[in-house]
Amino acid sequence: MFGDMMGMMGKLKETQQKVEETKKRLDTVTLEEHSPESLVKVVITANRSIKEINIDDSLLSDKDQLEDYLILAINKAIEKATQVNENELAAVAKDGMPNIPGLDGLFK
Repeated sequence: MFGDMMGMMGKLKETQQKVEETKKRLDTVTLEEHSPESLVKVVITANRSIKEINIDDSLLSDKDQLEDYLILAINKAIEKATQVNENELAAVAKDGMPNIPGLDGLFK
């Protein structure tokens, strides 16, 4: 019994380390999202850190449209990054979890 418990604890610690490594790796994964007509481009990491925003010069004279396009592009980028982040971390957690009855439905 204690051997099983020690094995599970070791597996959990290993999984925690893999999750941390995955989080660091996700800092290097970049995603790109665009506004309508590609007038605004947002580059974001999978950990939801914005790295770059490019704005077409034609938007500089229309503050309202620029603000709308920024909001659209940033929200789409955050949504995409969140999905990648959650999928990657869930996969690592699922692969590393010990076989504990009742917990198998938590990581789908």
